[in-house]
Amino acid sequence: RASGRRGTIKAVGPMTRAPYAPQRTRDLERMEQTMNNIRFAYAGLLLLLSLLWWMADPLLPNGYEYFALRTVAINYTGVIGIGVMSVGMILALRPVRVEPLLDGLDKTYRLHKWLGITGLVFAVIHWLWAQGTKWAVGWGWLVKPERGPKPTLTDPVEIFFRAQRGLAESVGEWAFYAAVVLIVIALTKRFPYRLFFRTHRVLAVAYLALVFHSVLLTPFAYWAQPMGIVLAVLMAGGSVAAVVSLAGRVGHRRKAVGEIEELVNFPDNRVLKVAIRFKDRWPGHQAGQFAFVTFSTDEGAHPFTIS
Repeated sequence: RASGRRGTIKAVGPMTRAPYAPQRTRDLERMEQTMNNIRFAYAGLLLLLSLLWWMADPLLPNGYEYFALRTVAINYTGVIGIGVMSVGMILALRPVRVEPLLDGLDKTYRLHKWLGITGLVFAVIHWLWAQGTKWAVGWGWLVKPERGPKPTLTDPVEIFFRAQRGLAESVGEWAFYAAVVLIVIALTKRFPYRLFFRTHRVLAVAYLALVFHSVLLTPFAYWAQPMGIVLAVLMAGGSVAAVVSLAGRVGHRRKAVGEIEELVNFPDNRVLKVAIRFKDRWPGHQAGQFAFVTFSTDEGAHPFTIS
């Protein structure tokens, strides 16, 4: 509820100075510091993935020839795309240890949103490099260079990955289309919450398909380098998060059952006050923290501010 937010200033009538100016200044400074933490985490993740990719992949092995540039661009956008999506999936679990670093669940979800948008942008660029080139060749705008003799493969895992390349490309393409639609729906504020809740969970399926695509099509040499290790850890964590989400077990150990005692609607600021008496043990909270309250299983959990 709005009344539970720390730093809320209530209007008490006309006056020449804002009330509680020192407190308001401290709240603004804290808010700015929190935003800096989110920006640092966001930029730090992109920088880390970019640096690891740069260490693993020669930038332009054949000079500035178009198809060499295409390969580099596809690899880079793929790494960034699946990397930020994996962290976004992990944040969807509402990890308690991460919340203090970002000053609350609402800030964690803000970073989750930024990562989702970034993943969408890089996925679109990745798709354009892959499909756009094929279209250009088909239209006669580009001439595909002749391939030299294929190197002899000895690693059975690499041989298996190469054999599944066509399947991985098809799965990734359809998962990309689904993810684009679902992310756009998630960013549309007018979309009903009960439908958003259901469609957003389906994103976990699209993510798992993209992990399958990424594992098989990531350059095999990456896996023996720090880039591959970090990608493996992120995709493993994201896959676990996706399975937990699909099973409806997010926050399962931190649930409590209660009964509604009072409902008060404040039409002026469109706030609903809900007083709940718990039947289970409540671990305690601080004013301003969030609770996900489920009134109906059809709609899922709604976020409420606790006062």
